[in-house]
Amino acid sequence: MNYKENEGYKLLIKAIVAVDNEKDCEALLEDLMTRKELMDIAQRLLVAKLLSEEVVYNKIVEETGASTATISRVNRSYQYGSGGYAKILEEIGEKN
Repeated sequence: MNYKENEGYKLLIKAIVAVDNEKDCEALLEDLMTRKELMDIAQRLLVAKLLSEEVVYNKIVEETGASTATISRVNRSYQYGSGGYAKILEEIGEKN
């Protein structure tokens, strides 16, 4: 089964889309994920932002503490994925 057809996945997407302010978003994320999971996702988003600014890997490692493997994975998604990173960075005004 495609994970996108999973009922729980569909519910997650609906929940995220339904959030309309930072306070409620923070509460939802804190309930859904561990602090480590939240920090990992936050790190990936920051890496994507820096990649959009054409910052080199060594500087990204220095600024974020992300491994080069994580940076490479984010870069692959940023360059060849579904466009989610670029779209959200543009929408929140963080894309160069």
